[in-house]
Amino acid sequence: MDEQENLDQMQKLIDELHREREEFKAGGGKQRIEKQHEKGKLTARERIDYLVDEGSFREMNPFTRHRCTDFGMENKRPAGDGVVTGTARIDSRQVYLMAQDFTVMGGSLGEMHAEKIVAVQTKALENGRPFIQINDSGGARIQEGIHSLNGYGKIFKNNTFASGVIPQITCIMGPCAGGAVYSPAITDIIFMVEGTSNMFLTGPKVIKEVTGEEVTVEKLGGAVTHARITGTADISFASERECLDNVKKLLRFLPDNYQKKPPREKVEDPVDRPTEEILSVVPTDPKLAFDMREVIKPVLDERKFFELKPDFAGNCIIGFGRLAGHPVGIVGNQPKKLAGCLDIDSADKIARFVRLCDSFNIPLINFVDVPGFLPGVGQEHGGVIRHGAKMLFAYSEAKVPKISLIVRKSYGGAFVAMCSRDMGYDSVMAYPTAEIAVMGARGAVNIIHSSEINKAEDPDRERQEKIDQFRERFAKPYRAAEDGLVDQVINPAETRRVLVETLEMVINKDQHRPGKKHGNIPL
Repeated sequence: MDEQENLDQMQKLIDELHREREEFKAGGGKQRIEKQHEKGKLTARERIDYLVDEGSFREMNPFTRHRCTDFGMENKRPAGDGVVTGTARIDSRQVYLMAQDFTVMGGSLGEMHAEKIVAVQTKALENGRPFIQINDSGGARIQEGIHSLNGYGKIFKNNTFASGVIPQITCIMGPCAGGAVYSPAITDIIFMVEGTSNMFLTGPKVIKEVTGEEVTVEKLGGAVTHARITGTADISFASERECLDNVKKLLRFLPDNYQKKPPREKVEDPVDRPTEEILSVVPTDPKLAFDMREVIKPVLDERKFFELKPDFAGNCIIGFGRLAGHPVGIVGNQPKKLAGCLDIDSADKIARFVRLCDSFNIPLINFVDVPGFLPGVGQEHGGVIRHGAKMLFAYSEAKVPKISLIVRKSYGGAFVAMCSRDMGYDSVMAYPTAEIAVMGARGAVNIIHSSEINKAEDPDRERQEKIDQFRERFAKPYRAAEDGLVDQVINPAETRRVLVETLEMVINKDQHRPGKKHGNIPL
């Protein structure tokens, strides 16, 4: 073969390569892409392009095709097999990601589709980089039978191996049904899009057939349902672009892996900026409600708070912020709902968040105003003991710096969970408004002094005097400070400065414990 023949042959091979590339980049074709857009949805490649730094995406295994020869599938072998995988940069940080392509066989998962996801998961784990998955799939590919189910098993296993090692973020941007829901459920964070994304094990038709109940897809497993009722989703968004924008924001708080410190940013907000607005927010009367967010936000850098699960278990608040540039995890009781009591849902919400922060070396700061665990037969029969124990376990297990600020009430077992020094907190501080006791003054007086009150000429006056005496003797923060259970009582106007100084004292905490396989958290 002479030089010209060789060049001609090489050009034919290159032309073939271009045709193959055009095929996998075309997805399911113009008509299906238009249908995707009509639903208000981006395509898999459009989502990736919007999310990552321009020109940074490097695709993995783009030429993959399925190997199924049943049910006429041998004539339907699109390049890429319905999922786009690869690595890219977001704000100059390397990540690995996958995006299912609903325009190609409905994004259904078969053997090779799963192998592509497993391969990119493995690369993320081997290289210690965050993994982002964008789910938009009709579910298991029926034609491939058991190979589809086996593929899910491999993905679930990799999700589990990566848990606590690298951050895993899921964006549900279409259907996610049946066994497919368990991969997102294992990951650290789930975002959903209102009106277009859904998650459920069994669909409306099956439910109607089995139970007779009629329900829409949106009500059964839509974004709002999972953000407000089940707590499966961390946040629901109005659009896909808003969802992807928040993935970028979230990544700024998370390290690449468990061996790294979370990324510190430079901030212009002065460390000693006064927080005088808190003085007018916190009522001195422990029975009055207020919004704990109005205490949290003024303390954080630039008053920015990235809240998670804002619509679920509203009696507590969780999320990320920064202090002097350091990412911190925020946990707060919310007096505006259920008086800030802890219950089954709030205990689960807090426990999972605490474990997330501990996995990735993010210090925890608690803003405490909690009268106890919510009483009631429903709570007791629902397993509040078991659920509350998850929270206690998570806090005790956490090795990251833990700081608590008692804003007002901290009673009983809830005090132990949220701010007890014996739970391993590095610093516990309190406002002058703080009340720390086994229970509230009124309840305690009604038990301790019931006979005296009943015998008094004026029972109401006698009760109030006893309540005032109890508060003066037992409930004030200075009593706890005398016994070393509270480190300092602070002026609310100095909250930001004191928290930053305290965080700097413990930021390099290194705690060693006896080796073990793992604990047995009361799930």
